[in-house]
Amino acid sequence: MVLNISIKELLNKNNINIIDIRSIEKYNDNHINGAINIPYILLLKEPEKYLNKNEEYYIYCQYGKNSLKVCNILATKGYKVYNILEGYEGWLLEK
Repeated sequence: MVLNISIKELLNKNNINIIDIRSIEKYNDNHINGAINIPYILLLKEPEKYLNKNEEYYIYCQYGKNSLKVCNILATKGYKVYNILEGYEGWLLEK
């Protein structure tokens, strides 16, 4: 089961693993503070290369739809993932 988190809830957390699954171009244009970029194709192809099953990850895309799909897949593989509901666009409105 995928857990969701809002941007407002995310802003109250510290020292978390945030993953931007958008393209490197979009990530380089701007991204959520502290996020690392792992395009979703790479993340789904080899999640064990990027993720540790003992850690939690907060994943976002542009609007929260693609990240929900990615989180669903990763959760079925045993990863602790949270979908950032509003995605990058929501972060822009809150920052």
